[in-house]
Amino acid sequence: MENKLLTNALKNKYAVGAFNFANLEVLKAIILAAENQNSPVICQVSEGAMSFIGEDYLKNFITSARKSCKVPISFHLDHGKSLESVKKAIDVGCDSVMIDASMLSFEDNIKITKNVVEYAHKFNVSVEAELGSLAGIEEDLDVADKDSLYTNPFQAKEFVKKTKVDSLAVSIGTKHGAYKFSGNARLRFDILEKIEEQIPNTPLVLHGASGVDGQDVARLLELGVDIHGAKGVSDDILHKVSLTNICKINGDTDIRISFLIGILQNIEKNNTNIDYRKYLYNGMNEVSALVAKKMELYNSKNKADL
Repeated sequence: MENKLLTNALKNKYAVGAFNFANLEVLKAIILAAENQNSPVICQVSEGAMSFIGEDYLKNFITSARKSCKVPISFHLDHGKSLESVKKAIDVGCDSVMIDASMLSFEDNIKITKNVVEYAHKFNVSVEAELGSLAGIEEDLDVADKDSLYTNPFQAKEFVKKTKVDSLAVSIGTKHGAYKFSGNARLRFDILEKIEEQIPNTPLVLHGASGVDGQDVARLLELGVDIHGAKGVSDDILHKVSLTNICKINGDTDIRISFLIGILQNIEKNNTNIDYRKYLYNGMNEVSALVAKKMELYNSKNKADL
């Protein structure tokens, strides 16, 4: 499914939002926003999320979501580190997988990615790989600024040709986690343009693209969560990105922040309530509002029928 979603996005110049979830509530909130916006959507699980949910539970989540969702939906493994992780993701029903060997040598990255592509394509599963590496921290990922690398456009062409990968995550200046920038966000659109010139028919992916809205940070601070200095990618940059060959934009940190704000606000206002469903509903509403906003920024609203 995802390959079609991304090729449609590439053809029509919009980006599909790819949102991470680690429980049923967040998954339902993402899907609700997609249906309300009539937008295609990609729901992602990391290796950690897959372990947290449990493979059997996740398989049932995916099966149920496919039956009930009214818009095109795809499930994706985010930052798979090995062929074994890829196999697990395919077994639970993911339409696509990411193999992230970006911290290895160029040659080893090609070798590992090629093996994953050969395996996944047997099951009609699309493969995303990464070339260049993003700084920042997200779950078990921890890449120092000094170790991060921009994607080399000419290596990108060779990489795609040799691996036959379906989409490519590129490094143009974003970071994983909540603390992306110390000053104003700056992305290397000049590098992106050169990558597009070298591989014009390959859907590109942007990781580390959470917004981390300043008002949300302020609200969390008020609610007692120490998130001083958190800063993400601005809305205007994300919209600009969506009009390029970036066809998939990942979001995780701001999903977590929105869900947490919804829960904590409800507790603050209703501190005698012991019905956890009310807390969760409030968190879900915050996530749905965020995802809906992202879909408008990415220009994917009303693109479900393409």
